[in-house]
Amino acid sequence: MQNWIRRHLPGIGISVAIAILAIGLQALETRAFGQPIIEGLVIAILLGMLVRTFLRLGDTTLPGIGFSAKQVLELAIVLLGVSIDLPALLKAGPVMMLSIIGVVFFSIFASSQIGRLFGLNQKLAILVACGNSICGNSAIAAIAPVIGADKQDVASSIALTAVVGVVVVLTLPLLIQIANLTFYQYGVLAGMTVYAVPQVLAATYPVSTISGDVGTLVKLVRVLLLGPVVLFFSLRFRNRTGAKATATFSLNRFVPWFIIGFVIMAIARSVGLIPTTVADPLREVSRNLTVIAMAALGLGVDIRVVRKVGRPVALTVIASLLVLITLSLILIKGLGIA
Repeated sequence: MQNWIRRHLPGIGISVAIAILAIGLQALETRAFGQPIIEGLVIAILLGMLVRTFLRLGDTTLPGIGFSAKQVLELAIVLLGVSIDLPALLKAGPVMMLSIIGVVFFSIFASSQIGRLFGLNQKLAILVACGNSICGNSAIAAIAPVIGADKQDVASSIALTAVVGVVVVLTLPLLIQIANLTFYQYGVLAGMTVYAVPQVLAATYPVSTISGDVGTLVKLVRVLLLGPVVLFFSLRFRNRTGAKATATFSLNRFVPWFIIGFVIMAIARSVGLIPTTVADPLREVSRNLTVIAMAALGLGVDIRVVRKVGRPVALTVIASLLVLITLSLILIKGLGIA
């Protein structure tokens, strides 16, 4: 145990230090704007990349950085399950729920095809598609270990998605006048298109309370779809490791342990086994662990590689977002959501 700590402590320490700085910067954003426009996990991955670019990190940091980027992230995903409240789905109504599900899955398919069209590799296209369609950075972080995505792909997709996400928060309210939307309709649109929950709050509550309430609910339904989507890709990529298939069924062979844990936590939260007094602190622990993992991820990324894929990723993110907004507007108008 002492040897393990001695070997991993340097890398874990620098990852935690960057995470603390990122969380502090997010707190400053909250104090200045009421909501964090750029999430702490995005700041963490950018800071990690800067440290990797301008400082020489010794080989002694590598084991701890690798542990933080993988095992810490997996634990964060398990704890993320406590943020899922299945009964909240019933409040949206069947038509709204089916619309959100349809938009998410069509958007994933369309965005991944757009990414391939712009020359992205399959895994990077999937990351961008899931980030756009579900919940931005959290979706990318959850999907990445399941499909075995490269660190550079994760970093570039998170960084560029975050930049576009900020632009969306600032410009989406313009569609109220352009598309002649009610505040309720605008809330639905924001919930279907804006990446992160804090960004949904920033894009809607300044417009109206009803926009914020509706946008938050729609967004939470999108977040709930993260579990099924991760499960789908874990099954789709289960044989990509080159391992020989066996006749004996093993759940862990088909589904990673942290996805099983995520589902168990979500069910436990929904049936009341995990009360709010416990779920809220666990949600914060999950968020902080994710920030640490993103800092470690940034520390393992060569920024020069990210720059090489920057343009096609940016084009994919923008094109996919336009598809998502267009599809959402068509459904809002077509279904008579008012």
